[in-house]
Amino acid sequence: MRILHSSDWHLGQHFMGKTRQAEHAAFCNWLVEQVRLHAVDAVIVAGDIFDTGAPPSYAREQYNRVIVALRETGAGLVLLGGNHDSVAMLGESRELLACLGTRVVAMGGERLDEQLILLPRRDGGRGALLCAVPFLRPRDLLRSEAGQSAQDKQQALQSAIHDHYQQLFALAEQRRDELESRLPIIASGHLTTVGASASESVREIYVGALEAFPTSAFPPADYIALGHIHRPQKVGGLEHIRYCGSPIPLSFDEAKQQKEVLLVDLDETGLRAVTPLPVPRWQPMASARGNLVELAEAIRELASQGSVESPLWLEVQVSGDDYLSDLHARIAALCEGLPVEVLRIRRERGSSSPGLQAEARETLDELDSEEVFARRLQQEQLDASSAQRLQQLYRQVLEQLRDEQ
Repeated sequence: MRILHSSDWHLGQHFMGKTRQAEHAAFCNWLVEQVRLHAVDAVIVAGDIFDTGAPPSYAREQYNRVIVALRETGAGLVLLGGNHDSVAMLGESRELLACLGTRVVAMGGERLDEQLILLPRRDGGRGALLCAVPFLRPRDLLRSEAGQSAQDKQQALQSAIHDHYQQLFALAEQRRDELESRLPIIASGHLTTVGASASESVREIYVGALEAFPTSAFPPADYIALGHIHRPQKVGGLEHIRYCGSPIPLSFDEAKQQKEVLLVDLDETGLRAVTPLPVPRWQPMASARGNLVELAEAIRELASQGSVESPLWLEVQVSGDDYLSDLHARIAALCEGLPVEVLRIRRERGSSSPGLQAEARETLDELDSEEVFARRLQQEQLDASSAQRLQQLYRQVLEQLRDEQ
């Protein structure tokens, strides 16, 4: 049995005023070719298929197009909901897509037997059993109880996620016994695990509750296909628990990462091999850091990655406190005539005085929504516990807004 493990496509992402439509289209075409080339039996996409709960129409078209194209390769397809995905939007076409050999599991509150999928091989034989676990929302697993402390909520959520995995895995073992076959068991998940290395584009998903799920709480599946963390990595150094990462860089701190999808080979003895397939880079991105003198040389070197047809998307991080009042004009002068498009300029605050910081005229495009709130908190005289509590409440409000969107 050969599966292809992918995740975190974030179709429809709007990146600092730029669409990722062309990159996603190129990736989808490349993915279909890899499935054909490597005779993949099934593709698993472990959550965050879309970037928002209400994706633009072109993103929905890409979604439908790649499903049809993968159907024509003879491979099965399993799509799992992530924290960015709308349960209602993914669920609305689930029955229709089932006719195309695509299984959609949008939420964890569904019946357990609907999350257990028998994956066939290309030749029609039985290939593997999949515990198809999407992003597990607390409201799908828990009932809020009055008087619970933050620690109580964290422990309750961790226990509920653990129980969900264990019950589903037990059901998979029971199903395997009924089939009288030593089928490998695969599990999926969309969450943060202990020790996973994230990036700035990864959103906190269990706000004010569970920070990370311990590796030891997973069931003893032959392979665990994870999503949510955008950097490809083994979890705890274990070969069989993996994040494949996002197929394109979703933030500037991911620009140097080699993006990949994973080919996973299994048989009746369990996991045989995991082979990374490097994903090509269709849009050059980079960060330049230093003072204005250092930046001049750095930008010239990085500009070689761009072209007239596809200019380099650049983030500039300026160190030092000189010339901050006309910084944007100076950076524009450094980039003049080069195939470079500056999407963000950030200032590194050093030992400068409050007067110099005020002169810098920090702009909103340099800050995310949490940083704006943090700046506001700095203006208040609060003890550490109060400030932390306010930050948690603010994150909860942000999450509610994102869910509604």
